[in-house]
Amino acid sequence: METNRQKKIGSVLQKDLVDILQGEVRKNGISNLVISVSKVSVTTDLSIAKVYLSVFPQEKAAELLEAVKTNAPLIKHDLSQRVKLQLRKVPNLSFYIDDSLDYIEKIDNALSGKENPIENRDLLEKRKKS
Repeated sequence: METNRQKKIGSVLQKDLVDILQGEVRKNGISNLVISVSKVSVTTDLSIAKVYLSVFPQEKAAELLEAVKTNAPLIKHDLSQRVKLQLRKVPNLSFYIDDSLDYIEKIDNALSGKENPIENRDLLEKRKKS
C-alpha cells in the first residue's frame, strides 16, 4: 500500500519525466514515436523509483528501453535539476516497459468473440488421455 507521500512524489516524478523524455525525442528529431510514462511507483524508503514507459509503436520499445537505461544517469541529473526545490534526494530510476495495453487488448479480443473458444473448439488445448 502506497502512502500519500509516495503517491505525491511519484506524480511529481512522472510529470517531470514525461517532459524530459518527450523533450529529448523532439530535440533529436525522432518522428513516429510516442513515449509516455504510465506509472511511477516509489519504494517506502524513497530510494528507488520504478518508471513504467508506454511506447508506440510497440516494435521500437525494446531498443528505446535500452537507450533510456544507458542514459539513466543523465535523465536523473535533469530530473534533479527540476525537482531540487521539492526533493532533497532524487530516487534511483529503474525503467520498465508497460505492456498493460497489450494485455487489455488480448482480453478485449477474447471477450468480443474474435477468439471465442466456445464457438471455435480448436482454440482449446486438447486433454491428454492417460
